[in-house]
Amino acid sequence: MSSTMGAMDPRDEALARRIRLGEDSELELKRAVFAGKKLSGPARDDVADELAAFANGLGGTLVIGVDDKTREIIGIPLEHLDLVERWLRETCNDSVKPSLDIHIRKVELDDTSGVTRVVVRIDVPRSLFVHRSPGGYFRRFGSSKREMAPDVLARLFQERSQSRVIRFDESPVPGTSPKDVDPDLARRFTREDAAPSEVSLRKLRILADDDGGNVRVTVAGVLMCAREPGLWLPHAQIQAVSYLSADRDAKFQADARDITGPLDQQVRDALHFLRRNMFIRATKVTARTEFPQFSERAVFEALVNAVAHRDYSMAGARVRMHMFADRLELYVPGALANTLTPDSMHLRQYNRNELIVSLLARCPTSDDQIGRAFLMDRRGEGVPIILEQSERLSGRAPEYTLIDQSELRLVIWAAPDPHAAS
Repeated sequence: MSSTMGAMDPRDEALARRIRLGEDSELELKRAVFAGKKLSGPARDDVADELAAFANGLGGTLVIGVDDKTREIIGIPLEHLDLVERWLRETCNDSVKPSLDIHIRKVELDDTSGVTRVVVRIDVPRSLFVHRSPGGYFRRFGSSKREMAPDVLARLFQERSQSRVIRFDESPVPGTSPKDVDPDLARRFTREDAAPSEVSLRKLRILADDDGGNVRVTVAGVLMCAREPGLWLPHAQIQAVSYLSADRDAKFQADARDITGPLDQQVRDALHFLRRNMFIRATKVTARTEFPQFSERAVFEALVNAVAHRDYSMAGARVRMHMFADRLELYVPGALANTLTPDSMHLRQYNRNELIVSLLARCPTSDDQIGRAFLMDRRGEGVPIILEQSERLSGRAPEYTLIDQSELRLVIWAAPDPHAAS
């Protein structure tokens, strides 16, 4: 934690304007009330909940010394500033678990009468951890905090990897048993001639014990070594749809398929769907030259990344590949892990599902047109290939967009018609 008081920070110049507009998803206002030498308001638990909600979300700012109803800057008496700062430090250390790292600043602002008042500004960064406060697990939604539902909380824990003892793809799947592991699929990873042993499957983390000591197949084991993963994880599939136009309209739908099975098979089947529905234009001057609608290599890399890095803890959410006349859209469930952004994906690498990635890296492509021996490349070349191959073909860079912090959309633009007038 840090505490400073001095020259006006550029951020504080806009703080008064933000206060006049009122609370929002990144700003909370509290009035300080004193009883003698004690801070009697706001309530410690309430402030702890607010600070944790910011940290569990995208971060935010709490200002103490402002009436949240009238937005009037009331200020804090100078003799009480150290008391407020000490109270805040104790709140973050004792009432929030794990403790919060915040930045405390004492700021001078003018009230509506032009009188300079001192408020305490607390900036809370987005945390790498999930924080529990006295009221539970909260996250900021608009101008208020809300307690997170169990499924939202589970996704947040997975996203921020607070518990690194076990990742979601290593979790035992209820209702499974070793007999659900297909020997032929498992032999791809064990390289054993006979049926893989329980010992070897445990080493690969395809099998693991649940809390009751029962041997179960893990999430990654189901996705890679079960013939029908959908029996336990029905959302682990690719929805593929092809439209004849640029509009998402059912009357222009040409083909559709829900692609299931082990993840490597899903990639192959989705690529086959692309080839079946993709336009191949051609010109003939001295020799025939073909112009595919999309780069197969780029779409292959995008599909592999989608099944490898999607958030499998999001029940009901599927990977969606939608083809249009002018573009291909790929939707991948899950927020970007850690501090990745759509703009930094080609520069950095992070695996949400380490076990799935390691298993995919052992699966051969069996496709000479892809130019790669195994499905997964662990050197982080996937996104650069998507960007380079697609832009070379279409003349437009693909676009990554994060939707509602819960889904990544990739748009790959189609190649222009070589017969169209320039």
